[in-house]
Amino acid sequence: MTTTATKRPATGALLGLALGDALGFPTEFNDVPSILAKTGPWRQMSLPRPAIVTDDTQMTLALARGIRTAAEAGPVDPDRLTGPVRSEFVDWYHSPENNRAPGRTCMVACSLLNDPSRDWRDASQTGSKGCGANMRVAPVGLVPGWTDEERAGAAQLQSALTHGHPTALAASDLTARAVYLLAQGTEVTGLVGRLRSYALDNRTRYHERWLGDLWMRTASDATPESFIARGWDECLDALNRLAAALKHPSPETDPCLTTGDGWIAEEALATALQCFLLFPEDPVTALRRAACTAGDSDSIACLAGAFAGAHLGAAAWPEDWTIRIEYREDLLTFATLWDA
Repeated sequence: MTTTATKRPATGALLGLALGDALGFPTEFNDVPSILAKTGPWRQMSLPRPAIVTDDTQMTLALARGIRTAAEAGPVDPDRLTGPVRSEFVDWYHSPENNRAPGRTCMVACSLLNDPSRDWRDASQTGSKGCGANMRVAPVGLVPGWTDEERAGAAQLQSALTHGHPTALAASDLTARAVYLLAQGTEVTGLVGRLRSYALDNRTRYHERWLGDLWMRTASDATPESFIARGWDECLDALNRLAAALKHPSPETDPCLTTGDGWIAEEALATALQCFLLFPEDPVTALRRAACTAGDSDSIACLAGAFAGAHLGAAAWPEDWTIRIEYREDLLTFATLWDA
């Protein structure tokens, strides 16, 4: 029997995330015919040399560092987590390595977070549900020992620091939940159903302890419950489209045609899950399918890699790929910490 310790899901997920990011970096902003003209058949796509990642992996590592700092101070809670993660996001904003076409929402929010006197909720971009928050949330699904409430709260809080739209919060929560379930050995055939049940169970649950009065930064919601329900409803719609697509799988067809291009949070989650679930035991093919898409290819492949790696563990990825990935040592530092 494979145990979590022998599977090493954190190693698989973090390496898979970065590998997908690097594979999708050169194909982002291209349509499928253009990608095929550059790469040849998608099932034979090679990892670029050098294997350079984007802001997706950089911000994942920023979140990981913030989580580690918070954990050193004691059990996770909003007060312990907010400061370190905010600081890491601001450091990323100023980094000379932040030159990988970062998302506008992250840049605007981090420029506001740079002012230490500003309440983070006043920096949050509550109108943005871009995928920049759930592309980086995988560490929340990998940290051992957290309760369901702590995992959900942390996932939504790290999203809200930049992307405060309720759909961004819900999609980040669902993404972390998917990584967690796969790392714990959930059968892939039941994954979408379990995520849908989780969304329904949490549809009107607003995590006030973690988010404070964030919901009041919008003009369209009368209550915190109606605010967060908007996000869960959009995620449920995306999960329903995913379930319909998987009833009639078409591996040779661009997944974006059924579950969306992935520029927004719920579509990035659904399309990445589709790529993973088309090839649950063939992780490299899942990454190649995700990278050969007309949408936000690096973020879709990044998430597909996190799901596949959490499911299959460290053995998922070819060694000649993992030894070349940028930030390898940083990724393995956190993988070792959380797999232990």
